[in-house]
This record gives sequence, structure tokens and C-alpha cells, in this order.
Amino acid sequence: MTSQIETETKTVPSSESSGASDIHHEPTGAKHSRWPWARLTYTTRVTATFALIAAMTALIALGVLSFVWEQHFQTYTQENMSSLAQSLAGSIEKVYKGEGTLYCPEVIQIAQYAESTSSGVGILVSDNLDHRIVYDSAAVKVEDDMAGSGRTLAPPANAEGIETCPIVVDGVAVGSVRVWVYGSDMLLTRSDEEFRENSYQAMIFAAGLAIVLASCIGFLFARALVSPINRMTTTAKAIKEGDLSARTKLHGDDEIARLGETFDEMADSVEKDRDLERRLTTDVAHELRTPLMAIQSTVEAMVDGVFEADEERLETVNSEVQRLSRLVDAILKLSRLENRSTPIKMEVVDVGQLLESIVATHEAFVADSGLTLTYEMEPGVRVRGDADMIRQAAANLISNAVRYTPEGGRIFVRVYATDTMAAIQVADTGIGLSPEEAKMVFSRFWRADAGRTRESGGLGIGLSVVKEIVDRHNGWVQVEGVKNKGACFTIHIPLYQDDASRNLKPHKSRGKSRKDMK
Repeated sequence: MTSQIETETKTVPSSESSGASDIHHEPTGAKHSRWPWARLTYTTRVTATFALIAAMTALIALGVLSFVWEQHFQTYTQENMSSLAQSLAGSIEKVYKGEGTLYCPEVIQIAQYAESTSSGVGILVSDNLDHRIVYDSAAVKVEDDMAGSGRTLAPPANAEGIETCPIVVDGVAVGSVRVWVYGSDMLLTRSDEEFRENSYQAMIFAAGLAIVLASCIGFLFARALVSPINRMTTTAKAIKEGDLSARTKLHGDDEIARLGETFDEMADSVEKDRDLERRLTTDVAHELRTPLMAIQSTVEAMVDGVFEADEERLETVNSEVQRLSRLVDAILKLSRLENRSTPIKMEVVDVGQLLESIVATHEAFVADSGLTLTYEMEPGVRVRGDADMIRQAAANLISNAVRYTPEGGRIFVRVYATDTMAAIQVADTGIGLSPEEAKMVFSRFWRADAGRTRESGGLGIGLSVVKEIVDRHNGWVQVEGVKNKGACFTIHIPLYQDDASRNLKPHKSRGKSRKDMK
């Protein structure tokens, strides 16, 4: 990869060499290639990390063990040698008091017995009065295995390797006892050294075993962690290549499983959006083609003399042009709302009074449709927003209810306040909505009844406009419905701050039917 990039850099024309020299940098891949760690797989890196942690733990344990051996255990052995020397001195002191001299068989027997019970320990008993050696274990003939072991029998030259205790009788040091370990300057017997070596070997073996186990655990942990990530990667690649039905199918309570579930939900949303996009393209093409075909056929017939250019034919063309104009205007209005290109005129709006004027303007429309409209409002419900946009959203909901409610049905419009929100509710006894349809109702050009014509069903953009308006007012739209029984749309917009900061007292609602609004 690096060589290819360098070759491409060299082929830059000379006229651009000055600019190229300014922007030429080392490729990211080449930079990362300096670090072998970055080229390893995630599983390898996790495994190595676990192994390194185990190795560091083992090194720390070995360091602690060495400290214990060099400090505490050495002190322990010195105390043992000091105790042995004091015990010998005490025993010899008793013999001296009875015999009056150190040169007697009992002293030799005590020294020999102590030497026999303490393997590898040298003992020297000296007379301080005439400066003579009473007993020296180094001068005694030893077994061949001791002589052939390579251990020095003479006392160490370092005073720290010898433990000395005086033999005091009546306050006078008549002699002394010296204790040392053959071939050791630290008063460590052969058993002590073997124990220390075995301890180090056991720690090294435990460290190696811990590193192996940690590597295995790290490998299994990394595989378990990487496996769902690889599934998500594979699914993402499949979606990228056009298979929108690909899913990770991960389920569980851990973070990776929740990520997989969220990824699947995102994929579902993308697939739905793609289906809606295709449907939108089809619907827009159909909406534009139908009036255009009608206009074209009518105009061609008039040009060919099949139809006369009378008022009726021209009215047909005019109605189709108006239909096209309404469609384009609706799409443009929705686009402006989505792009936030239409500014909001923020002002305090009395929702009840605003809806009262909207209901009054729809009186004739409702009456012509053979419906009955009931309006209830709670006084003093105020919000901060654009009165024209709120009016448009409410009008769209009322028009939508009238359009999809059969003759003889009822429409209910209500304005009320909760603790923090103002609500505009429009309910009807029309064709209703299923739970699945309620999720799709705000999609552009969506129709609950696929067979409904645009003449009876409208353009399919009104509810999308409602949602965009409410979103711009930091609110939401609640949709409820039962198939063939009716639907209820409720707009929730935050109350004006003065109203939200105080507890609103419930007011008795006043109702108005269509007959009352004259």
C-alpha cells in the first residue's frame, strides 16, 4: 500500500510539484505500520494484554517474595542461630559451674549433640581466659558427602555470618560460643536454601501457568466479544450492498446485545424509509402524471378539433392545473418546514380562542359533509409559538377528520391543559386506524386505505405538515384509533411559562355543537 502511494506521488506533474510538496504527508496506513501492535487483530491484542497482566502480576509476586526472603526470612534464620548459640552457652555455663573448667567431656558432648541436631551448622567453643579452642566442628572429621559437597567448613570471614554468645559465670565471660552455617555468609542452612529455591521455582511455575491461563481466558473473552461485533460488521456490509433485510439477531441484557438490537432497529427504520421513499416516488409520479395526462389529452383534443374550446373544457383543464398547484404547494410547504427555512413568529397564543375561530371557519365544510362537530375548550390555555402554524396544524387535523368520517358521523374538538402541556384534541367516528397504521400515519403520501382515491383521500401530506409544525414547537402528536370506529389525534405543546409555573385550576368546559356556531 505504501509503495503504491509513493508511486502515485512521484507521477504528479512538475507544474503541480510545489502544491504537492505542501500537502504530501505520510499515509495513515504507513504511519500505523510502524507499530506492530496496531497490525494485530483485536483478539490477539486482548489475549496479549491478559498475558502481560498475568506476567506483571507474577513479577510483582516474585519481587515481594524476594523482599521477604532478603529481609524477614533472613532475620528469622539469624534469630534461630542466635537462639542455638544462647542455648549452647547456657548449657555449657551449667557444666562449667559444676566442673570448674571448659575442658571436660560434657562440653564436647553438648557441642556434638547440637551439631548433630542442626544439619550443616558449624560450632566453635573457645576459652577466653587462656585463648584456646575447646571444640571446633570444622576440625572434626566429617562424612565424605559433606566434604564432597563443595561447602566450606571454615567459619565465614564476614562477622554477619557468625552468631556469637558469651559463656558468663559469676559475671565473668569465661568463654564464648560461635555458630555459623557451612558455606553460607547469611546463616542459611542447606534446608533453608533448598526451601528458598523451591519457593522461587514454584513461583516461576505458577507465573507461567498464570500467563497460559490468562492467555486462554483472554482469547475466549476476546472471541466472545468480537463475535457479535463481527456479526454487526457482516450485517452492515450486507446492508451496504443492498440487502436491507439483513439483521444481527442479537438479543440479551449486556451492552453488546443492546447495541445489536439498536442496530437492528436502525436497519428496520432504514428499510422502512427506503420503502417509503420508493412509495413516495411512485405516488409523486402518479400524482403528477394523472393531471398532466388529463390536461394533455384535453388540450390535444381541442387542438385537433375533437373538442371545442368551450367553458366546460377549459374548466376541466383549470381544475387539473389547480390540483397540480395544490400538490406542488403542499410539497413545497412541507419541504420548507423540514428544512426550517420558514421562520417562526414566537408570540403568546390563546389556544382556546384560536381554535374557536378555526372551528367557525370549518362550519360550512362540516355541514356540507353531513357531520356534527362538538367543540370544548378550557379557558386560559396559552402557549408560546406561531399562531399561523398552530392554526394550520389544527385545521389539517379537522379537515382530515371530516374527510375520513362518513356522513352522519361526529367530530370532537377539545382544548385543555395538563401540568406542563397544552393539548389540542381532534377525534372522529370515522374509518379509524390500526396500531400499525398509527405508526405510519405521518409519512408523506401515506394512505390508510390503499384503494382510496386522492379525490376522497386528499394529498397525503397534511399530517406530515402537522408533525413538522408540532416538532418545531418542541411538542409531539399522540395518535390513537380503533379500526372502523374512529381516530383521535392530540397535539401537545409546552404551556406558556407563566401558565406552566402556576397550578392551573380546573375550569368547567363549555361545549358548542355545529348548530350553535352560527
